[in-house]
Amino acid sequence: MVGEHSVLHHKVPGAGAGLRLDRYLASLRPELTRSQVKGLIEEGAIRVNGGGAKPARKLRVGDVLDMTPRAVRVARVAPEPLPIRILWEDEDAVVVDKPAGMVVHPAGPLVSGTLVNALLHRCPDLGSIGGELRPGIVHRLDKETSGTLVVAKNEPALVALQAAFKARLVEKRYLAIVHGTPPERGNYDTPYGRHPRDRVRFTTRVAAARRARLSFEVTERFAGTALMDVALQTGRTHQIRVQFAEAGFPLLADTLYGGTRRERRLIGSPAALAADAIGRQALHARLLVFPHPRRGDRVRVEAPLPDDFRHALAILRDAG
Repeated sequence: MVGEHSVLHHKVPGAGAGLRLDRYLASLRPELTRSQVKGLIEEGAIRVNGGGAKPARKLRVGDVLDMTPRAVRVARVAPEPLPIRILWEDEDAVVVDKPAGMVVHPAGPLVSGTLVNALLHRCPDLGSIGGELRPGIVHRLDKETSGTLVVAKNEPALVALQAAFKARLVEKRYLAIVHGTPPERGNYDTPYGRHPRDRVRFTTRVAAARRARLSFEVTERFAGTALMDVALQTGRTHQIRVQFAEAGFPLLADTLYGGTRRERRLIGSPAALAADAIGRQALHARLLVFPHPRRGDRVRVEAPLPDDFRHALAILRDAG
């Protein structure tokens, strides 16, 4: 764990030149809100080239940013003895098998029952790492998605893992059951953004600068459905669900992106029965490979299929 008076150092690369200090730090440390970043700058906890700075300061290549970890407030989220499965762990990070139905971190009125609550019970020191509501959180999975998720256990590990995700040095592979007859293999490379009329949803049908990329191949075919192995190159919110749905292959039991609409038209079919068995979008983060935050060697962690996913597959296989 980083000591109370130690300082994290970061040198601004070419990509950061000309950006405002507060905006650059918010992108560098996504676990902190913009207001938290601004507060840290104004408190003097973040310094540029050894001196004080204002949030609107424009950065130059080579500027050195110093951040004092002790200025980050301790998480207020209460530890809870919730059952979680640990897939891999050392002194720097832990990889959990997130169950479907569990939210990763508190948000809005939700302050209990999350993965963060469970992790704070298992790793009490986690509360001093990163933001108040997302201590140690490097990336997220949707509430109803199961599988591998890595969490940092100290500040240097958090910074290193966030940098690895941002540089796309992390391999993320998923299993998904989709409706229809997708091609044997392929990739999606599309614009991506929030839906203009429904702010809960995302879409590829936008004129956005952000891109969403993934590749896929069919692992197994059934009557009217297919099991897909998906490799994410970007990590946009709902990305796999959106890109497959808008290509005409919504995920089984996906209430937000069209899966359940298909199943209502297929009552009694193997697809509808399998959707009832899984009861949530058929998406599982099966594999995570990332550079160790301190040593740099590759860590490979796999999550077994949960019972609901295996039950859905059994129904589809038995139907022939």
